[in-house]
Amino acid sequence: MNYTSTRSNKVTYNFSDIIQQGIPDDGGLFVPEEIPVFEPSYFTEIRDKDFHTISFDVARKFIYEDTIPDDALRSIIREAFTFDLPLIELYKDLAVFELFHGPTSAFKDFGARFMAQCLKYILKDKNKKVTIVTATSGDTGGAVASAFHKVAGVDVFILYPKDRISLFQEKQIAGPGDNIKAIEIDGSFDDCQELVKMCFNDKSFKENNNLTSSNSVNFSRLIPQIIYYFEAYKLALKNGHSNISFIVPSGNFGNLTGGIYAKKMGLPLLKLIAATNANDVFPNYLKSGIYEPNKSKKTISNAMDVGNPSNIERIFYIYRSTWNKITKDIGSNSVNDIATKSVVENIYKKEKYLVDPHTAVGISNYYLETMFHSDTYYITLATAHPYKFASVIEQIIPNILIPQNEAIEFYEGMEIKKVKMKKNLEEVKAYILANK
Repeated sequence: MNYTSTRSNKVTYNFSDIIQQGIPDDGGLFVPEEIPVFEPSYFTEIRDKDFHTISFDVARKFIYEDTIPDDALRSIIREAFTFDLPLIELYKDLAVFELFHGPTSAFKDFGARFMAQCLKYILKDKNKKVTIVTATSGDTGGAVASAFHKVAGVDVFILYPKDRISLFQEKQIAGPGDNIKAIEIDGSFDDCQELVKMCFNDKSFKENNNLTSSNSVNFSRLIPQIIYYFEAYKLALKNGHSNISFIVPSGNFGNLTGGIYAKKMGLPLLKLIAATNANDVFPNYLKSGIYEPNKSKKTISNAMDVGNPSNIERIFYIYRSTWNKITKDIGSNSVNDIATKSVVENIYKKEKYLVDPHTAVGISNYYLETMFHSDTYYITLATAHPYKFASVIEQIIPNILIPQNEAIEFYEGMEIKKVKMKKNLEEVKAYILANK
């Protein structure tokens, strides 16, 4: 598989190039030259395949064997994916796919750990250092810090918005230390993301420091997000379901992009629903056909507080910006904090099942969608462990005891180590140069 940019197909790249560069020099995003497709028979045979086998089958479509041989790729998958993916059925037509059983209790562990293992393999025989500069609205930062902590040859700088992530998320980002540097920006996630893009747009700064990014703008992060749609489909199939659609809590739209690639590769899902909070740029686009980025709005589902999602550029590229084709495959509904809180409370009281605010946005979309599609089986991606948003949940359900796990206990004792900055590119660059 070769890759090109969303903005030009004049230059092609291999997987080793794109994982190390993160973003093309033209400021676009890396995409496969063509989308690989599975034979239809694969999806009838899939019920007998285990997760690691499916992972290898999908990943091999995107990574040439001369970059990572079969044995090495299988080893990377075993090292990266060491945790469960339960599919929990809430109703006869709704399941929750729990993606938060990794070391930082968020779905971002899949992409970050896979990228870290791939990059570690690619760099192992090279006398080369890589500098990761990435922005996070919450969960990406913790997953990246965990995956790359003390990885030789890699320095990591994580920018996150002041007062817009939970205290627990901040501990995950700013707790590890060592080669992980946490930068709190006085602004929004979009401000953090803009600073990162400006670092990459400075060609000499990017080349001299071997810059790459580790959020979902890096295509290597999307490969696992394609993989787990295949696994969720398999589990639903084994449970006797058909007519399957996915509801995807969406912020920077990497998770949705993974689902789009899965569908284009032949996965027989009906539709993808981009569930958004008050940051409603995408549902507005589906209604009007006009894409108008906004300033991000602060909500209780903070990891989705993105006013100009990066991966929209990939989505437009895949569909050649054809609005009617996008609306055929994708739906989207925006819900406010009142609706989100109501879902957290009602699901807990009626079903004895606790969800975080982001998953609640997804379930809100289930209620909206089933007004029109009663014959569909919906799978909502559950993106984070409820404990990560304990302060929000405790306001909704007073006196609740939110269960912990070993990973949560590990981070609770961490001390925050961060630097604070305004939205100032030169200050960010100077800090990177002084600390890598």
